[in-house]
Amino acid sequence: MANPLNVYKGPDSVRSYFHPESSPPLPLVEIPDCLNPYRRDGVRIYAKMMSMHPANNVKSMPALNLLENSVEKGKTQTVIEYSSGSTVISMSLIARVFHDLHDVRAYLSNKTSPAKLRLMQFFGLDITLFGGPSQPDPDDERGGIRVAERQAKEDDSKINPNQYDNDDNWKAHIRWTGPQILRQLPEINVLCAGMGTSGTMTGLGTYFKDAKLTVYRVGVCTAPGDRVPGPRSHALLAPVQFPWKSAVDHIEEVGSHDSFSLSLSLCREGLVCGPSSGFNLKGLYQFIARRKADGSLAELAGEDGEIHCVFLCCDLPYQYINEYFDKLGAEYFPTIHNEHLTKVDLYRYDDKWEKEPADALDLFFTQDDALASALVPITSKVKPQPQTSIIDLRQPLDFHDFHLPGSVNVPFVHEDTPSPFSEPYILESLWKRLEETFKAPSKELRDLLRGRRILLLCYDGDSARVATSVLRAKGHEADSIKGGFKALRRLREKSDSGFRARNDSGVEVMAVHLPSPIPVAAQVV
Repeated sequence: MANPLNVYKGPDSVRSYFHPESSPPLPLVEIPDCLNPYRRDGVRIYAKMMSMHPANNVKSMPALNLLENSVEKGKTQTVIEYSSGSTVISMSLIARVFHDLHDVRAYLSNKTSPAKLRLMQFFGLDITLFGGPSQPDPDDERGGIRVAERQAKEDDSKINPNQYDNDDNWKAHIRWTGPQILRQLPEINVLCAGMGTSGTMTGLGTYFKDAKLTVYRVGVCTAPGDRVPGPRSHALLAPVQFPWKSAVDHIEEVGSHDSFSLSLSLCREGLVCGPSSGFNLKGLYQFIARRKADGSLAELAGEDGEIHCVFLCCDLPYQYINEYFDKLGAEYFPTIHNEHLTKVDLYRYDDKWEKEPADALDLFFTQDDALASALVPITSKVKPQPQTSIIDLRQPLDFHDFHLPGSVNVPFVHEDTPSPFSEPYILESLWKRLEETFKAPSKELRDLLRGRRILLLCYDGDSARVATSVLRAKGHEADSIKGGFKALRRLREKSDSGFRARNDSGVEVMAVHLPSPIPVAAQVV
C-alpha cells in the first residue's frame, strides 16, 4: 500500500494527495445487512467509495488520465469540456494542481440545476450553456460536445479532452480503479457500474476480462424516459464509440425513484453517496433477483461458497439535495418542528447587544453612579446621554407607573406575555409586528431612531432582544437590557442599603416603584 499513513508533504503535496499511485486505495466497504436483502443467500455486497477521492467523484481518475495525455506544457492555456458536472469539476481541480492551468471551461445543458451551476462556479469554472437535449448525442453537430471539439481544433492554445470519444477516459479504470478493487477483494465475483459515457464500465469490464475472467460484469442504464444524474439510457449508448459492449455481460435498467431512495438509505447508514450510487446498487439488486428467480444465483459463487459483489459509489449527494425531496416526497424525511419560524426572526443576534443592567445605565445616562447604583437615588439632574433614545416596549399603565428618565413608550408586549423564545407563535407574532413597524416607521419613530443610539426595554428583556435584532438589521445602533425590568428590580434589591444611606443624608430622591414580579401567562397584544 502506497503511503499507508496518508500524509503528504513538500512542494508536490497536493499532487501526491490527488494521485492514486501515491495514496492508499479508495475504501471498499461491505454494506450492512439491513441494506442487503440477499445476505442469507450467501451474497456479500461492497461499495467502492469513489466519492472518497479528493475530487469526491468517480470521474477524477479519467480526468487525471485525460489531462495527463492532452495538456502540452507551455502551449496549452485553456481546457474545454462538455460535462454535466463531475468530469469537468475534476478537470478544473486537476488542471490547477498538476498543470497550473486556471482557465477551464464547462459546456453543458441549460437544464442543469441551479445548485450544480453554482457548484461549478464555486470551483472557478467558466460556464457556457446549450439548449437541446440534456444528454446530447456525441455526434450531434448542433450540440455542445461538437462545439467544444471544434473550438479546440481552431486554437492550438485550447484543448478538448472529450470524455465521450477519448479512450484515455476508460483506460484510467484499467490503470487504477480495477487493480485497486482486485487487490482489495481478490475473491470478487460480480462487478456493477452505471453507464453514462460508459467509460467506467468499459474500463472495469475490460480490466476484469483479462485479470479475472470469472467476474460477472453488470452495466446499469436509466429506464426509458427517466433520468438519473450521470448515467444514460440504453438507447443513448448506441452512438458511443467505446468498446462497452464487450465489457459487459448483462445490462439492467433502473429508474430515478429507486436510485434516490437507495442513495438516501446508504447515506443514513453511513455510506454517504449520491443518486448514481443508489442507481448502481438497485441495478445489482435487480440482477441478483433475476438470478435467484431462475435458480442460477449459486453459479456466481466463488470457492468460499459466497458471492462477493462490488458496486461503485460515484459521487456525493449534496448537489442533488433538492432533487431528493422532489423525487421522494415528504414522507421520506423527518418533520421540521416549528417550520413556520423559517419565515420570521431572520436577522442576526449578538451577545454584545444585550447589556447588563448596570452597564446599560452607565452607557445611556449622564450622572455617574446615579443609575448604575440601581436607580437609587434618581435625582432631578439625571438625563439620557445626548443622541440616545430609550424605547420602552411595555404597556402604557406600567410605563406610567415607572419608566426610565427620557424614555418613550412604544407598547408591544404585556406584563403577562411569555418570552418569545419559549413559545414559537409568540416569537412569530412579535417579530412580524416589529418588522412591520420599523420597516416603514411613522415620522415620530423616524425622529426617535435616526442617528441615535437606542436602548430597548421590556418586562424580561427577551422581547427587547428581538426588537434589537430587527433594528440592527435596519442599520440602527440598538441595545437592550438583559433581563429587562426584572433585572433592574433585582439590582435595586441588592442596593437597598445604599438607598437608605443616601436618603438619610438628605440627597433629593425620587421614589422608584418597579413593577411587581411578572407572572408567566398567556398572550401577545
